[in-house]
Amino acid sequence: FLPQTDFPMRAGLPELEPKLLKRWDEMGLYEKLREEAKGRPKFVLHDGPPYANGNIHIGHALNKILKDLVVKSQSMLGKDSNYVPGWDCHGLPIEWKIEEAYRAKGKNKDEVPVNEFRAECREFAAKWIDVQREEFKRLGVIGDWKNPYTTMTFESEAVIASEIMKFAMNGLLYRLKAGDVERRRKDDTGGSRDRISRLSERHDFREVSGAGYAAPDPRKRTRCTGSEDAA
Repeated sequence: FLPQTDFPMRAGLPELEPKLLKRWDEMGLYEKLREEAKGRPKFVLHDGPPYANGNIHIGHALNKILKDLVVKSQSMLGKDSNYVPGWDCHGLPIEWKIEEAYRAKGKNKDEVPVNEFRAECREFAAKWIDVQREEFKRLGVIGDWKNPYTTMTFESEAVIASEIMKFAMNGLLYRLKAGDVERRRKDDTGGSRDRISRLSERHDFREVSGAGYAAPDPRKRTRCTGSEDAA
């Protein structure tokens, strides 16, 4: 004999899952988990951010679900396991979307003031952060969705600028000579090797003691001083 239960024959997940997510939100599940985990050894998954430039796809889903499994399994193992979501709000993927909109309207990006262009990029990124946040939550991912990090906050931008200046002050920031730039362009358009391989071939690397990475050899490149002859 089969046991008698209140479970329906059909799961009806498209209708059930939103109700579960709503219940988690109303009961403050994330906050309860953080409170219960206080004092435990920490396990923090700081998310490598996706671009805020459109709806999520299967790659996003795979990425976020696997990370969610890691976070939840570490919590079940007795850790204070936190997930901090974030978004990358800079770069060509976002700028390209704005330029596409310009072209559709017959506008020339080069004629748009840079501050106006950047403001439109910010507005575009903010819109898609809100969209993607809801889409990720729909996957059942539990995290600090109310306090994500974004690369376009002024605090984040200040840190990025500060770190770049450290490279410059330590003599690790270099500008390619004009001839090197032209060879680079030609190299990037020919051959069947991948771009990373060609990038490695273009630079003479030296090990930097204690830095944990390889830096271009300053003897083979021009130091970035801002002078005209270094361009």
